[in-house]
Amino acid sequence: MATQKIKKVEAPIDQRETFVSLQRNFADSEISVEEKLKTLYELQKADSSIDKIIQLRGELPSEVESLENEVADLKAKQTRDVAIIDAYNQTISDNKQNIIDCDLQIEKYQKQLELVSNSREFDSINKEIENQDLLRQIALKTINDTKDAIAVKKEDLESLKDFIAVRSDDLKAKKEELATIVESTAKEEKKLKAVREDCAKKIDARTMSAYERIRSSVHNHLAVVSVYNEDSCGGCFNTVTPQRLVDIASNRKLIICEHCGRIIVNPDFE
Repeated sequence: MATQKIKKVEAPIDQRETFVSLQRNFADSEISVEEKLKTLYELQKADSSIDKIIQLRGELPSEVESLENEVADLKAKQTRDVAIIDAYNQTISDNKQNIIDCDLQIEKYQKQLELVSNSREFDSINKEIENQDLLRQIALKTINDTKDAIAVKKEDLESLKDFIAVRSDDLKAKKEELATIVESTAKEEKKLKAVREDCAKKIDARTMSAYERIRSSVHNHLAVVSVYNEDSCGGCFNTVTPQRLVDIASNRKLIICEHCGRIIVNPDFE
């Protein structure tokens, strides 16, 4: 009877797991500890170089995005202002028609005045003429006020148009600057990302999780450092004990700095 191969059950990755369990898992691998340490160091080198490229771009990506949003908002306001002017013009057109209607009504009532037979009817028709004249004056005032509003809005539109042109030029310049930097670093970044991907494939998920966690928790994003000045951590520069220095030099253990939590590797890897 053929023996069945027992499949190893991987424990869930715990973001708060102890370094003891991480060290034990690190040693339990198909590739040697030394090879894994070297791979981690190469991964850190690639990530640091990618960080430098991103740092070279500085605030340009966020500035471009901010300018794109600003220009889009300004153009949207321009569209709204044009729509407001169109509505104002429609208001003028409607009131011009109201004036024509009022004039026709006044003319009609004036003809009726010639045919009235008593004072009551005369007063009633005169009252209608007064109402139509009042409506005519209101329409005329509305037209004049609306024309003034259009003049103000057109001035605003001209200023807005000039400002959009300025911000669009700024956006174009920022985009060109960013494109130049991206183009000059594109090949290098692509190569570094390939190196990073290749290194990541060789490292187990638990160790990668710890690596990423350490990188995100330190200000310079250095999760893997070498021994500094023969006896100190290359990340926090605190002294490393002699026994730990021996373990680091042996390339047989995953050594974590007890002060900053970074992974310390053999300086010979450099």
